[in-house]
Amino acid sequence: MTKNPKILYVEDDETLSFITKENLERNNFEITHCSNGLEAFEQFKKNRFDICLFDIMLPLMDGFDLAQKVRMANKEIPILFITAKTLPEDRIKGLLLGADDYIVKPYSIEELILRINVFLKRKNIIQTDQTQLIELVKRVEFNFEKLQLQVKGERFILTYREAELLKFFIENKNTLIPRERILTVLWGNSDYFVGRSLDVFITRLRKYFKAVPEIAIINKHRTGFVFRVESK
Repeated sequence: MTKNPKILYVEDDETLSFITKENLERNNFEITHCSNGLEAFEQFKKNRFDICLFDIMLPLMDGFDLAQKVRMANKEIPILFITAKTLPEDRIKGLLLGADDYIVKPYSIEELILRINVFLKRKNIIQTDQTQLIELVKRVEFNFEKLQLQVKGERFILTYREAELLKFFIENKNTLIPRERILTVLWGNSDYFVGRSLDVFITRLRKYFKAVPEIAIINKHRTGFVFRVESK
């Protein structure tokens, strides 16, 4: 990338935020650090960022509310939660609000940078690649590079995870895709939480296609999924 990626980093722990910010800046990231959710949202409205890193337990506005407001304003920016909350219910709540991924405290700076670079790399690819628009059925078109799904005149901006999953389904349409294969290809592992995450993203995709009976994501119990596309 030709410029330093800009990160909105929200963490109220003074020691942790100092260490994280310093290490990220050493690795050529431009950091705007905020210690509460309200301040962070004001910064988000005034500036352009490439990725958001949010703690959940924040003063004035927690990370869940902050992520919801950011996602309502911008569907494309990656949101990564950095949190001490380890319950699956908390993680699923964050995904339902539009987060793209989680990293659990305590974390290593190396792991954090790896996660950040994964999303920035995808964003760079999306901004520069020019591949063909995919027409699934009549009046349903998908543009992976722009994260856009057009369904009977209604345009949806997908998150990165949604777009990746839909692209994978399209590449394997009308065939049974084992659940473990989806998890391994897109998430890198198939543990319990990742499996729950997949269910959340499938629920999101189903909502986009609810007005299109020719397209369905069929769950094969304990086996996998079939992305059924009936051409007419």
